[in-house]
Amino acid sequence: MLKKGIRIFVIILVLVLLYIGILLGYGTATDYQPVGAETLQPEQQSNLSIITDSSLSFSIWNLGYAGLGKESNFFFDHGNIYLSDGKMVRPEKEITEKNVEGIRNWVASNRTDFVLLQEVDYESKRSYYINTFKICGEQLPGYAAYFAPNYKADYVPIPVFEPWHAYGQVLSGLASYSKFQPYFSERVQLPGSFGWPTRIFQLDRCVLAQKFKTAFGGDLIVLNVHNSAYDKTGELKAQQMAFLKEMMLSFYDEGNFVVVGGDWNQCPPGFPFDSFMPGKTQGYTQISVKEDYLPEDWTFAFDPSTPTNRKIREVYEPGVTFETLIDFYLLSPNLKIKEVKADQLHFEYSDHQPVKLEMEFILPMEN
Repeated sequence: MLKKGIRIFVIILVLVLLYIGILLGYGTATDYQPVGAETLQPEQQSNLSIITDSSLSFSIWNLGYAGLGKESNFFFDHGNIYLSDGKMVRPEKEITEKNVEGIRNWVASNRTDFVLLQEVDYESKRSYYINTFKICGEQLPGYAAYFAPNYKADYVPIPVFEPWHAYGQVLSGLASYSKFQPYFSERVQLPGSFGWPTRIFQLDRCVLAQKFKTAFGGDLIVLNVHNSAYDKTGELKAQQMAFLKEMMLSFYDEGNFVVVGGDWNQCPPGFPFDSFMPGKTQGYTQISVKEDYLPEDWTFAFDPSTPTNRKIREVYEPGVTFETLIDFYLLSPNLKIKEVKADQLHFEYSDHQPVKLEMEFILPMEN
C-alpha cells in the first residue's frame, strides 16, 4: 500500500514537473524581447501637421486593461502566481464590458489635444479579446493614433496551477492619440528586466516617444510612460528613471519642448505616499521620485487633492482601500502649467484615475 502511494506521488510529481517544464520551455522560446527603438506606424492619422496654438490640453489614464475596476481584488497583488486563492484572475465579461463602456464614454467626453493611455488591451484573453485601443480611437475622429506594445505573450500561464483560469494570450501596451500628426513616433525600450523565468511573463517596459512640429521654433516632444511595478527593491525603476532623465535632457538641450505623462508607479518628489490615508498604509509602501532628479526649473504637474491609484488586494471600499498618487506629468522649463486636475471617478472602471493638464508654451518674448 505504501509503495503504491509512493508510486502515485512520484507520477504526480513527474507530471507537475513536466507541466512546468513545458510552460517554461514554450515561454522562453516565444518570449517577446524588444531592444532599442522601433518606428511605429499610425492606425489613425490627423490632417494637422503643425502646432500653432500656444496652449494645449493633455489627459493621461492607466486603463487597467478594463479589468481592474471597483469590483476587482486581483490575485497577483497578493504575490501568489501559483494559485488564485479565491481572488479575481479576470472579471466576468459583463464587468469588463461595463469598464470598457465607461472608458469609451470618458474618452468621448474628454477630447483633449493629447490622450496618453497605459495598459490598453489590443485583443487579449483577459479582456475577452476586446480591442480597447480601437474603441478609444473611434471616440477621437481626426486624431492620430499609435500603439506601442509592452506586454506581448502567446500564453501567460498564471495562476500556474489553475490552467483553466490562465491569462492566456496577451497583447497590451501604451496608446497615444493626438489632434496633431507627429512626424516621428517610436517605441523605445526601457532598460532593466526581472530575472528568468519571471521576465518571460512580465511586461517589457517602454516609452512611446513622439515629435510634433510647432510654430515656435523647437519641436514638441511627448513621452507616454509606464514604469515598472512589483519592483520591491526599486532597482528597475532606478534604471528606467536614469534612462528617461538622459532622454528628456537631450531633447530639451536640442531646443525642444518636452512633456512626459503617464503611470510612473511612484509618487512625485516630496509627495508623501500616504497623503490620502496617513497612518493607514495597510503594509503598502511607495517610493517617490528623488527631489534632485532634475534641475529645479523642470516642473512636476499633479493634482494633490485627488488620488490616482488604489490598491487592488481587495474590492474597492472608499475610506478603507489604500489610495495614493502615481500618475502625473513632467514639463520642461520652457512650458508652464495652466491647470492640472484629476477626475474623481471613484475607481469605477480602473484602479487608476485620469488626470488632465492644460499647459502653455513659454515663448521667447515672455522670457
